[in-house]
Amino acid sequence: MYQLYFVLQARALTSQTAESDAIRFLVGTQSLKFDNQIHIIDFDDENNIISKSVLQHQAGEIWHISASPADKAVLTTCYNKTSESRVVTCGAVWRMPPEWESGSHESPDDPHNSHNPQNLELLCHLDNSSHGNASCVLWEPMGDGKHVISLADNHALLWDLTESSTQATISSSATLEGKGQLKFTAGKWSPHHNCTQLATANDTAIRGWDLRTMSQIYCIENAHGQLVRDLDFNPNKQYYLASCGDDCKVKFWDVRNINEPVKTLEEHSHWWAPVLRCRHTRTGHKHTHTHTAWPARSLGRIKQPPMAED
Repeated sequence: MYQLYFVLQARALTSQTAESDAIRFLVGTQSLKFDNQIHIIDFDDENNIISKSVLQHQAGEIWHISASPADKAVLTTCYNKTSESRVVTCGAVWRMPPEWESGSHESPDDPHNSHNPQNLELLCHLDNSSHGNASCVLWEPMGDGKHVISLADNHALLWDLTESSTQATISSSATLEGKGQLKFTAGKWSPHHNCTQLATANDTAIRGWDLRTMSQIYCIENAHGQLVRDLDFNPNKQYYLASCGDDCKVKFWDVRNINEPVKTLEEHSHWWAPVLRCRHTRTGHKHTHTHTAWPARSLGRIKQPPMAED
């Protein structure tokens, strides 16, 4: 069991899947009083050491963070900002400083790095002001880092990024329709089916979408008794999906048969959030990624569970 403490509260976590030589996670902080940060967490599996470095996030509280699968220096965040006396949640694409790309950055243990962190470079905004507040940004899992999806209120927006990721344009979109003020709360881009499918959560329902037509292909009504908090695909089995909700349950689904879950876990008294566990295999410098459901109210303290065999 490993523990890592942050001064600022944090809820946003992602693995840096494009990094082939290290086990690395990115954590985004949430603070109303202080400048927010991206914490870069490295795990040395040979020596069982966790180290931390810090970059400055010039915008507001970070509610979601995602790393490019193709470029280890590029990431997206969804963050709060005040506009015309109201709080809105925006999405943006960022780049780490050049020395982070080359691996020549300061030692994580250097106190200068923590007290005087460098700034992220803003590449572009995912300007979705006309579509509502962004809840998350999803990278195309097996792509070249040029396609992302943002979920904003009841809209799913497919963006094309330029080669330098400094401009983003909407290529297609889908709208969640129904009674009341429907809003997406979570989503995951499937790594299967040539990356043509998306799963989303809104309220207690889970929906599947075909990105080629931006049309709904399945709906699991009342998937949870309360709000669906998050979901994720099994990276090895193309039809299997895990979800977690405010009803304190984790459910596993086969989307070919959505009448009932394959399995339900309900031994916990608080809501769950899935955490991506990154297993590093040094042979050929390859990563194998597995997913697990792990209880999390805040990432103010991260505990790294022991690695389990797949």
